[in-house]
Amino acid sequence: MEKLYDVTALGEMLIDFTMNGQSEQGNHIFEACPGGAPCNVLAMLNKLGKKTAFIGKVGHDQFGRLLKDTIEKIGIETKGLILDKEINTTLAFVHTFPDGDREFSFYRKPGADMMLTEDEVDYDMIRSSKVFHFGTLSMTDEPIKTATKRALEAAKEAGCLITFDPNLREPLWNSLEDAKAAMEFGFRYCDMLKISDNEIQFISGKEDYDEGIRYLQEKYQIPVIFLTMGKEGSRAYYKNIRVEKPGFAVKAIETTGAGDTFCGCAINGLLTCGMNGLTEETLGEILTCANAGAALITLKKGAIRSMPEPSQIAEMIK
Repeated sequence: MEKLYDVTALGEMLIDFTMNGQSEQGNHIFEACPGGAPCNVLAMLNKLGKKTAFIGKVGHDQFGRLLKDTIEKIGIETKGLILDKEINTTLAFVHTFPDGDREFSFYRKPGADMMLTEDEVDYDMIRSSKVFHFGTLSMTDEPIKTATKRALEAAKEAGCLITFDPNLREPLWNSLEDAKAAMEFGFRYCDMLKISDNEIQFISGKEDYDEGIRYLQEKYQIPVIFLTMGKEGSRAYYKNIRVEKPGFAVKAIETTGAGDTFCGCAINGLLTCGMNGLTEETLGEILTCANAGAALITLKKGAIRSMPEPSQIAEMIK
């Protein structure tokens, strides 16, 4: 099938309510920011000139319409997005601590994003994509769990490059055993894994990141792994190459979407360089670009509408 899209992602799209000061009465003011990890990744890829498409479900409510309009405006193909008349759009309230770290409260029992069925997935859209991207939040509940698995099979058969960011959100799982099983399921399919420092410790049970990555490489034979370490920077692992690049020092307001921005930049790097031509030098360049993108988004609230421009990334690297 002709590859019409660079990247198609499947998963959750939701509203992140982020704290934005206090009212005269002393009440918290929240800002409704369009978000959801898979779509955040696509938003960054769009900024980098890639053609993207999204598969998922939102409520047929004001938030769902806001999400659809938002991603259409930035150029993400929405024909795979379904509006559910019964179930409302998922909401996440993000409480930010003074150091920029955060805690989530989810309104998702159920949320529309969980309600995508396998029959509603646009498989032709997946087949006509170079890359298929997913995370674990589409595996917390049925029916989207089965839909995700079917989509992955279709992507594998079509020869898509499969990219995976587990994006562990502990409150959304019935048990951490279920979360672990979903991560392991993803590892078996992916060609590129983006994983964070706390996720690698969670899944491997090893304190040392390199040991944790080695465990994953040996067990699942994942060709390329990117490890993010917050403001410490990131590492890339490919065959017997290991590259590390430092983060960029910025005064972070809020870290929502930083990992997704990194992921979008990393996928863009793989699309540009190809999976086979990766060297220490190209991996280093991908990491530096992704670190800069991730640092820039922490200077703004929200994710989908806050993605950095390629020119800002280039400026930061200089």
